[in-house]
This record gives sequence, structure tokens and C-alpha cells, in this order.
Amino acid sequence: MEDVIAQSIFYEIAVLLTVAAAIGLAGHLLRQPLIVSFIVVGIIAGPSVLDLIRSDDSVGVLAQLGIALLLFLVGIKLDVKLIQSLGPVSLLTGLGQVAFTSIFGFFIALALGFDAITSVYIAVALTFSSTIIIVKLLSDKREIDSLHGRIALGFLIVQDIVVVIAMIALSALGVGGQDDAGVQDVLLVLGAGVAMVIAVVLFIRFAATPLTAMLAGSPELLITFSIAMAAAFAAIGDIFGVGKELGGLLAGVALASTPYRDAISARLASLRDFLLLFFFVALGSQLDLSLIGQNIPAAVVFSLFVLIGNPLIVMVIMGVMGYRKRTGFLAGLTVAQISEFSLIFMAMGLAIGHVDEQALGLVTLVGLITIGASTYMITYSHRLYPLLEPILGIFERKTLQPAENGEADAARGRHDVVLLGLGRYGGAIAQRLIKNDISALGADFNPAAVRTWRARGLDTIYGDLTDQEFLTHLPLKGVQWVISTATDRETGIAQEDSRIAMIKTLRKFGYGGKIAVTSQHGTRMEELIEAGADLVLQPFQDAADRAVDLISGRSDLNIERLDPVEDAEEQREIP
Repeated sequence: MEDVIAQSIFYEIAVLLTVAAAIGLAGHLLRQPLIVSFIVVGIIAGPSVLDLIRSDDSVGVLAQLGIALLLFLVGIKLDVKLIQSLGPVSLLTGLGQVAFTSIFGFFIALALGFDAITSVYIAVALTFSSTIIIVKLLSDKREIDSLHGRIALGFLIVQDIVVVIAMIALSALGVGGQDDAGVQDVLLVLGAGVAMVIAVVLFIRFAATPLTAMLAGSPELLITFSIAMAAAFAAIGDIFGVGKELGGLLAGVALASTPYRDAISARLASLRDFLLLFFFVALGSQLDLSLIGQNIPAAVVFSLFVLIGNPLIVMVIMGVMGYRKRTGFLAGLTVAQISEFSLIFMAMGLAIGHVDEQALGLVTLVGLITIGASTYMITYSHRLYPLLEPILGIFERKTLQPAENGEADAARGRHDVVLLGLGRYGGAIAQRLIKNDISALGADFNPAAVRTWRARGLDTIYGDLTDQEFLTHLPLKGVQWVISTATDRETGIAQEDSRIAMIKTLRKFGYGGKIAVTSQHGTRMEELIEAGADLVLQPFQDAADRAVDLISGRSDLNIERLDPVEDAEEQREIP
């Protein structure tokens, strides 16, 4: 009998994974995050559609492990030093968005007929944005180190801290709300929570770094230990009533200060995504599609509130703080969706008995709408901005932040070369321009790179070549060359080639000097030259040609070069 049950569970999971792979492929073709596909899988696999899963206990165990691992990976990023490094813009924008969304979301829920407790849950759920999705989208667009990308990551950390506080409060309410719960039970839970925090502090102080250093000799053992930490803390948290979520989070915090946290986080990301599938399947088993259908009007209202209201409040706060409308717009789009934590939060409320399946279905539908829509908004943000730019002027002050106000730095003198992009290739060009006493102005969207090169004596400003306004304010009088080091991969295929757009903008506003652009694919050279480029740099091909010339004797080997050790060290300094 046990063999039959085991085979049944195996068959169910095999079918589930096949369905997940098929729907995941469809989502990938539609450029949607995996989370959207998983939510759809959960609904389809649930009792309202295909009713694929009968082994609820097995799926439930995997779902709980997935949540514990998700919170573990959140905790491992909450290093005290990282939290201390949050700038005022990240802190104020994060807290401002949370306050705005929760307060107005609560009153919208009340106006739509929900009771006070359900309204609180819905409002809090709407405040969370998905760090997983935002980091993935910004990384794909090479904007993770841009000014708006860094600000977005900052207020996402603030949101993660709010998630932690909300889940701690929810666990306490869950214990206090039980019929047979007394003061002694609540004090026991609080005492257990304090004891776990003290244990984590002691572990960080005396054992975390030496233990992980010893385990790091075997990467597989380090990952096994990390999973064991997440599961063990989650189990202890559940036993003492503080919840699996808080336990998993504290396990992550315990390893957050170690030098191996990034390696652990990177290796566990795929396992987290795999296990989260079972959470969404378990979630789908609790949803009634008829209730979701009844929630469509309310879901549309809340979705519009998240898609429009959240970006607006971010743009208002950043505008008041002196950031450009473009920076505020691009950062604001990153909060135009709710998170997987929103669904976990509602599921916790359902387990406690504070909300019903209708509220869970509503937030799930809002998640599908906002995550799906905001993905396209962020992906095509540089196309949306020119369309909305005329009405965004109200979000920009005349006095700008130093990071935004590059014109003053640019006006320090005339330059022979303007170099757009100070990454590995652009930085190498900048070093050689300095070495040859060629007057150059560098520009990059990474504020850290701007500071680094300015400290090395290169006139440097913050700017993005995809920003037409930035290009029109460049001091181009007397400039002989404008060089862009953006490559085919960085410009992307889904949007207009930013190099061609840059060439058109420079020519439109009267620049008569020469323009050089970078390409890694020879197939695009003709297109770039037709657009107006005077020179197409091909880093790999040019290096190969130079190497052959040196080897064949057609070029002088006795040339002055930069110290390769110094060159490598300088490149490592730039984040």
C-alpha cells in the first residue's frame, strides 16, 4: 500500500513539473517572470481546474521548505553594514511608499466593502514589491549599477525590513488570537523570539565566519549547511510559536556578515525558485476561481492603484529631494507591482483565520495583473519615458542633487574627447587617454564609477547615453570625438539601439565632430555606419588584429604600456 502511495506522489509531482515547464516556457516567450508562471501553475493545478495534486501533505512540506529558504535568502542580505549604508533617498522613498500605499490602500479596501481586518491585510500586502523580479529585470538591462537602480535596491531593502516587522507582528497576533492563549503563552513566544535573536548574535560574534571558512573548502558542504540552517531555524521557530518564516529569516541573518553570503545566495537561488513552485501549488489549492471572478472589479481598482499610485509617490519624494524626473520615473516603475511576500503574508493571515479565501484570491489576482504589467513597463521604460516626459516636469526641481547635476562639473573646461561609459573597456580607454595627456570628459550611469574616475583626475559626470536630455546638455564645443562603449548586448534587442539613438540626438542638436561606437558583432557595423558613426570599435576583433600585427612583426613591440598589475587593481576598484 505504501509503495502505491509513494508512486502516486511521484506521478503527481512528475505531472506538476511537466505542466510547470510548459507554462514556464510560455511565460518566458511572453517575457514574464517565473513567479507569474508559478502562480498560473498553482491555479491550474488546483481543485478549481485540473485538480492534479491529491497529496497535499507532501506538497505542503515542500512549500514550507520553500518559504523558509526564501526568508533565509532575504535574511542573508540584511547585513548590518548594508542597512547602515542606506542613503536618505532610499530610506525616505521606501518608508514614504510603504506609508502611502498602506494608508490609502486601507481606505480603498474599506470603500470597496471589506471589513477593517481584511482591509489592513490587503493594504499591507500591497506595499511589498518583488526584489527577485526587480533585480532580475535591472540586471538584464544592465541598469543595476545606475543611479535609479541603486536607489531602487535601497528602498527594496527598506521594504524587506518592513516585511520582517509585519511577519513578526503577524506571528504574535496569531498566538495572541488563539482561543486558549493566555498571557503565559504570549510571553513564552516573545521569550523564544528573544532567545533566538540572542543565539544569532552570539553565532555571528563567535562562530559564523570561522565555521563558514572551514566549510567553504567544500562548496557542496557549505550549501548543505546553509539549507540545514534554514530548515532547523524554521523548525525551531515553528516549535516555539514564532513561525517558520521568522526562523528562516534569522538563519539568513546569522550568515549575513560572512564573506560567503553572496556565494550561498547565488547557489541557493535556483533551489528557492524550484521549491516556491510548491508554495504556489499549495496556494492554488486554496483558491476558488468563482471567488476570483467575483473579485475582478476590486482587483482592477487595486491594480491601478499599485501600477500608478506607487510610482507617483516615489517620483514625488525623489523630486522633492532634487532628483531628475527621469531618475524618479525609472526608479518609480520598480514599485509598480506586488511581491511573492504579499501572497505569503495573505496565506499566513488565512492560516490564522484573519482573512478568507476571497481576500487571498483578490491579492493573487492583483499579483498576476501588476507583476505582468510592470514587467513590460520596466522592460520598455526607455520607450515610455519620452511619451510621458511632457507631463513629468512637475516632479523636478530647479536645484538638483549633486549626482544629477553634471553640468557644473562638465563646465570645467573644453575637452578633446567625450567618453560615454567607464566600464572595463571604457576604463581602459580612459587610462590611455590620461596617459597620453588627451583632454577627456568621462560619463557613466554608475555613481561609484564616476567618483572613482574623478578621484583619478578624469573630468567625470554622471549620465546615461539613453537619456536624450543628458546628451543635449553635454559640453560638445571643440570636442573632436564622442566615444560610446555601450555594446550590442547592453543596448538590447527589444528596444531601439541606444547607440543609433545617441548618434541621431547628437547630430540633431548640431554636433559636427566624429562619433565612435562599440560593437561586438560585425553584422551591425553597416547599420551603425549608415546611422552616422565615423568609427565602429570591435574590442575582440581589434585586439586580435593588434596581436597578429605584433606577432608578425608588422608593429613595434617596444611600446609603452600600462603596468598590467596596476591596470587590474584599478579595474577591481570599480563596483
